[in-house]
Amino acid sequence: MAIKFHEVALEADSSTNVVRVHVTGKLTKEDYELFVPQVERRIKQHGKIRILFEMEDFHGWTAGALWEDIKFDLKHFKDIEKIAMVGEKAWERGMAVFCRPFTTAKIRYFDRSEADEALKRLLNDGTASSQ
Repeated sequence: MAIKFHEVALEADSSTNVVRVHVTGKLTKEDYELFVPQVERRIKQHGKIRILFEMEDFHGWTAGALWEDIKFDLKHFKDIEKIAMVGEKAWERGMAVFCRPFTTAKIRYFDRSEADEALKRLLNDGTASSQ
C-alpha cells in the first residue's frame, strides 16, 4: 500500500510491520489528519510497528503539525518498536535524541547514504543500537 499526501508519502507492506514515511517540505496539521489514521490502522493490524522516517529537503513542522505529532507520540508511546530516521541535515540527527522521551521505541539516525542499512535494521528482529 502506498499513499501520497501533501508533503508525506506513506508505504506499508502487509507482510511486515514496517511503515515507511517519506517527508519533504514542511509538515502541516492536515498532513497528520490524513496519515495518522493510516498508521493507526497498521498498529491495529500488527500491534507494535516499526517506522522508517525518511526526510528529504525537510523543513520541519508548522505549529499545528507539531501539536498533532506530540498527541500522536503520547497516544502511541508503546506502539512503536523501532524508528530509523534517515536524513541529510545536522538538526535532523538531533531529532533522534529529541524524540526519545516521547516513545519507548529504539531510535537510530542514519545519513541518506545509509538508507538501505536503515531498512535492513528495521526488518532485522534484533534490536538496533541507538545513536
